[in-house]
Parts: sequence; structure tokens; C-alpha cells
Amino acid sequence: MVRLRCGAPPALGAAAALAAALAATPAIAECSREIAVPVAPIGVSITVNGAAVGGIYPDVLRAASQKAGCQLAFSVVPRARQEVLFEVGKADLLVPATRTPARDVIGTFIPLIGHRATLISVASNRPPLASAQDLLDRPELRVAVVRGFDYGERYQALIKELAKQGRLFQEVDTVAVARLMLSGAIDVTIMGPTTLAGAVIRDARLSGMLDKLRIEPIPELPWSVSGVYVSRRSLKPEDQAAMLDVMENIARSNTILESFQRMHRADILAESVRPR
Repeated sequence: MVRLRCGAPPALGAAAALAAALAATPAIAECSREIAVPVAPIGVSITVNGAAVGGIYPDVLRAASQKAGCQLAFSVVPRARQEVLFEVGKADLLVPATRTPARDVIGTFIPLIGHRATLISVASNRPPLASAQDLLDRPELRVAVVRGFDYGERYQALIKELAKQGRLFQEVDTVAVARLMLSGAIDVTIMGPTTLAGAVIRDARLSGMLDKLRIEPIPELPWSVSGVYVSRRSLKPEDQAAMLDVMENIARSNTILESFQRMHRADILAESVRPR
């Protein structure tokens, strides 16, 4: 079990600084059109302020793509809608994304960081949860997840069983889950600690919540990789090749991990993010 200590978050790095970090990246051929990137707000990973999209992933991807002569067209949608758009070939990139067999059918995956989901709750005196079975055996615990999040087959099996038990709440975004947890309407969520922490950092109504969180890793949700999918369904081969080069250059630069390290304290990162 890990309890998070509250502290002031550092500021997001400017896109110019990210571009400088990628300055050694060689240029590639320009894309033939704008690259469609629907995104959903996810803590500090993807931020939305009116029509402006920012955060760790958009800042890094935008800087690297511009250097390569490609323009990214970001749009804001719910996470579940983002997944559907990628599935039907109306999204060129899916970001951020955990690798899954279903997504591999549609696109090419470029890993950027090591990542895992955990059980997260408000600290209490309840006995620890050491496995998915422990959670399933505690029918009084209500569980919320973000609709459209996918951490692999064992995650899907777990939330399917929770839904059968009538204990699963599916929300539109991370902030909605955090508010339910803070109000006591749900007891546990399943997601990456940096994802929930990022939402708490950015929402004043959740002030002080970081100091109350309890993180419990379980073996059914092991370390995996998170990154970007480049669509084979929507992009013609030359644009696929251009975007794959961009993403591989980002992966080699390690800029995503460094951005997470600037944004989150070591105690949060240790349970959620590591080098790929």
C-alpha cells in the first residue's frame, strides 16, 4: 500500500522546451494532410481549456510533428468516443493507449513509457486488497472506471465481473470518478495513479485529495507499456510511415517519461510510470 503526500505540482513545460529536447531528431517527409487526433482530457497527460488542447502528450507530439512537417488536428471527445473513432478509421492516432490485441488489428503501436493500473481508494482502515479476487469477494465495495479505458484482457474480465455483480460505475472521465470517490459515492477506482493524480491536480474542487489516496497494485494488472497507436485504417502508407518515424523519434528521446517526472512526485511515479 502506498499513501500519497500532498504537494504543489510543477508547471507544465512549454512546447518550445519540448521542441528543443527533440532538436536532434532528423527531419522526414511532410504528411500529405492534417493528422486527425481526437483526445479526451486525462489529468495532466491531456488537458483541455476551451478549444485549446495541451498537456504532456499533445505538447510533445505537436512539437515533434511540426519539426517533421506534419500538422496534428486535435479535437476533444469523450474517451469512449475516442476509441470508437479509432476503430472505425476516423482517427489517425490513439493517444495515450495501452497495447491490446483488438487495437493491434487497427494500428501500429509505438511504446513510450512503462505503465500500470492499480486499485485506488480513499485511505481507510479496511483490510488491504491484494488481488482481483479480493476485490470481487468484497461486495460492499463500489467500483468506478472511465468508460473507454482499457488495460488489457484481465482488466476487461475484472470489470465485466464487477458489472455482473451490479457494483460497477462507468464514468465519462477521470474527474467524474475522483468526485464520486471524494463524496463517498464509490469506494475504489481502477486506473493509473498518475492519471487520477493529474485530475486532482487540475481541479480545485478536489483540493487535498492526493493526501488521502491509497494505491494498491494487484498481480492481475501487471506492468505493461503505454504509448501511441498509428492507424493503418485511416492513413495511407506514406503518412503512416511519417507518423511512425515521428513516434519512434519521440520514444528514443525519452521526452514523455521526462515530462511525467517533471509533473509528478516520485511516490506517484513509482507505482504507475517507469521507462518502457
